Amino acid sequence: MKTAQDVANKLLNGHSLVEGEVILDLDGYKIAVQSNSGALLDKLGIYFAHTLGTGPADCVVTAIECPATDLGLTFTDWTREPGKSGRKDAVADLEDCRLVHKVRTGMLFLQSTDHLIAAGPCLENDNQVINYINVQYINHLLQNGSLICHASGLVSNAKALAMAGFSGGGKSTLMLHILAQDGISYLTNDRLFINNGSAYGIPKLPRVNPGTMIHDKNLKSLLPPDRLRELEKLPQQQLWDIEEKYDVFIEDVYGPDKINHTGRMDAILILNWERESSAPCRIHEVDITERTELLQAIMKSPGPFYQLKDHSFFKGGMKLDEAPYLEVLKNIKIYEASGKVDFAFAKDYCLTHLLT
Repeated sequence: MKTAQDVANKLLNGHSLVEGEVILDLDGYKIAVQSNSGALLDKLGIYFAHTLGTGPADCVVTAIECPATDLGLTFTDWTREPGKSGRKDAVADLEDCRLVHKVRTGMLFLQSTDHLIAAGPCLENDNQVINYINVQYINHLLQNGSLICHASGLVSNAKALAMAGFSGGGKSTLMLHILAQDGISYLTNDRLFINNGSAYGIPKLPRVNPGTMIHDKNLKSLLPPDRLRELEKLPQQQLWDIEEKYDVFIEDVYGPDKINHTGRMDAILILNWERESSAPCRIHEVDITERTELLQAIMKSPGPFYQLKDHSFFKGGMKLDEAPYLEVLKNIKIYEASGKVDFAFAKDYCLTHLLT
């Protein structure tokens, strides 16, 4: 196999697509999802309920439910970002496409200009299919001049507040604490895009750990009762480190009209606080040109699926350029939270000063 067409023929061979499709309408960019599994389409329809639209679509993603497929290709491990460990993605580049193999699940993804296919145990790994669908919108945003940021986001009075932080810093936890307030809507959880003064989110629901849920009355009930009793016996430090993800369906938990797809980019709060610190939490405005080390909390690699406008692919291990971030951020207010982790203080500060 040398081309995307060769791979597509192999992955689609013997699989008949069911009738119907799921169509996402993301600020006018439409993605159609087709599959050989009606059950998968049903799950995706529920997950993306707040984004559903009608065709025609700008691109089509095909998800094939099947056993893990070995194409006989040689894959190379994708270099993960600082702070991340373990094998996750491996890639194989052919003449006009890239194949991404999920090492832990066996899922296989074909990314090319003409073919977008997810193949493998899709129902069991529907979150990876969801991510792949979102990748197509991410590519659209990046190819049209957006800057990717590692941040969650909220919108109030059409203004967007981004919350960035180093891995495990609590940006999702803080975002969800604030979201419960009237007049605040969800923008994004982990990837936020800035373009011409506007912020854009992707339709990816928050996935949170028990350490976030157990201390939030809105989320605590999502935990199975037996699991909740086990978690309540654990010390806080151990809760912080548990990796056990739960999807938060925003409108089920917080009510209708709590999701917004865009807002005017107003401010970024960088969570540079420390779990072990005893100093009171302090939030103050900073000049990012004088504190360029904080850029590491904001900058985000586009990842192995990113296909540039010239059809080439982003290379693993490439150093991100600070210059575009400094140029965009010079017109945005930047705040830093330092000292000890204090969600109550940070929530009150955001509501009083940053989301008014």
